[in-house]
Amino acid sequence: MALIDCASWKPKSDEFVFAYRFPQTNLSTYTQLIVYESQEALLFSKGQLMGKFGPGKHTLDTENLPILRSFFGIPFGGKNPFTAEVWIVNKLYPSNLSWAVRSMAVHDADYQTMLPLQAKGQYGLSVSDSEKFLLKMVGTKDVFTESDMLSQAYGEFSSKSKSAIIQFMTTQRVGFKSISGHLDSLSQYLKTNLLPFWEEYGLTMTKFYVNDISIDTSTPEGKKVSEALASQASMSITGHSWQQEQMFGMANNAVDQIGNASGGNGLIAGLMAMNMMGGSGIGGGMSSGLMQTHNNQPTFSGSQQGMGMPQGSGMQSMNPQMSVKEIYCANCSKKHLTTERFCPHCGSEYNPCPKCGSDNPKTARRCVTCGTSLQQQGVSVCRSCGGQLALGAAFCPQCGAQQNVAPMGNICSRCGAPIPPTSRFCPKCGQKV
Repeated sequence: MALIDCASWKPKSDEFVFAYRFPQTNLSTYTQLIVYESQEALLFSKGQLMGKFGPGKHTLDTENLPILRSFFGIPFGGKNPFTAEVWIVNKLYPSNLSWAVRSMAVHDADYQTMLPLQAKGQYGLSVSDSEKFLLKMVGTKDVFTESDMLSQAYGEFSSKSKSAIIQFMTTQRVGFKSISGHLDSLSQYLKTNLLPFWEEYGLTMTKFYVNDISIDTSTPEGKKVSEALASQASMSITGHSWQQEQMFGMANNAVDQIGNASGGNGLIAGLMAMNMMGGSGIGGGMSSGLMQTHNNQPTFSGSQQGMGMPQGSGMQSMNPQMSVKEIYCANCSKKHLTTERFCPHCGSEYNPCPKCGSDNPKTARRCVTCGTSLQQQGVSVCRSCGGQLALGAAFCPQCGAQQNVAPMGNICSRCGAPIPPTSRFCPKCGQKV
């Protein structure tokens, strides 16, 4: 074979090449070796390193390679052939190498449970020791590319990255919700822990970045966790609880049944949905009343039937437009919601003001907060116990006290108290007749 006069290499591949072996091995003491900037050339013969050459133009003679005289017995001067492999190592460093790890089971400091996480980012590598790199990483390959690097080092690199991330989050007590604010410190921590791994192969890590840590949705468990976190975020934004979310779901299912049901079953499904939605006032009363009517147990009478409110409901005088809020119980003075018919602390029935929603004692004729009349039309009050009476009742159904029933028509329009025929003013509230 012909002797090589000149040996050089310029990368032409789109993929980054770390090392390249010159295809011809027939060299001579007149062969010119051209090494470009950011390259280093190494000559091997019979498994032994013969010499290293930095950027520049070199003649492979005995002056530059004294080992030729002892290794091949080549005398000084003259054109003498010899056989050797020429390796050219690319000293540039790619800074956009991508990495990713999955299936990291981390005991999260925020949620106090195991979370399946994944992480990804970028890093940069450069060859720091060409001889070690060729012997330990490249081996017998003619061309060593970025893909070769990633495939060969992925297993150990992935394992060490996982361990470092889990250790950082555990020792620093950084949870999933706050990890985004610690990506810089996590990146530096990982770089420090991974440097010895790459140095073993003659490489140095120029940079390392963690771009993102998220829930690993590649597993069924990860999908469930991701859905749960999304639901929690949604509830936090809309301001309702998990229990309410479940009730909304049940109500929606009941509504869906309306289209598939007929007759009484469809009506029941619709009313169940209305009740589950937490309707009160007109909506809640209507659903309760219709449900009772469907079961042949009508409980409507008088003006309440027109409003769709069941008798005996503690919410019947509640303003249907009033929003849910906290009020003080008139009996124990502790707070509870206006949607609760009975006080959860003392069990007293909620007696709301139709205007402001404040709770009032059962005997109160006017609201203790805003002064609005609490008497219903067509209802009177017992002179003895203050209980409600139907107009014209001779005895109180609660205490049995006999009432001084006035002739029909002489009833106070404001408080419902009986007025003697000769009186021009109500003896209870002073209302002019």
